[in-house]
Amino acid sequence: MPNFKLSSAAPRARLIVLGLAVALTASGCSQLKGRQGYVVDPLLTSAITPGVDNRESVEKTLGRPTFVGQFSDNEYYYVSRETRQLAFAKPRPVDQQVLRVRFDAAGNVAAVDRTGLELVSKISPEGDKTPTLGRERSFFEDIFGNIGAVGAPGAGAPSGQ
Repeated sequence: MPNFKLSSAAPRARLIVLGLAVALTASGCSQLKGRQGYVVDPLLTSAITPGVDNRESVEKTLGRPTFVGQFSDNEYYYVSRETRQLAFAKPRPVDQQVLRVRFDAAGNVAAVDRTGLELVSKISPEGDKTPTLGRERSFFEDIFGNIGAVGAPGAGAPSGQ
């Protein structure tokens, strides 16, 4: 009976292949970082002072706003959001900053407000259907429900023409 001897390189090769497989599998689980909107510079945002700055100086310091107020042009919003995401999951917000600069009628800064992640709400719709009032009808009632209803007495059809 022949005596086969495995070399010491075979277990080492198996460990290397196993280590590469684990590393490749684990690399798919790393977090993806995302950033949206305005990149906040705390030094610049703290430099905006009510009563001192105006619309032009705010735009020169911070740049164009992310968006302007919906009902008047007297509010500038600078929005920044940072998210994290694992593989194919939905991104979740980790940090959010909203800087609102309000102007008076003359265009001078009246107030500067800052909010963060505390105002973010998670909206979870219930299922894929919108609840409605009325009678629940089956599939066949939807298809065949109007048979005989057209022209039937009392169904609102025009009487004799």
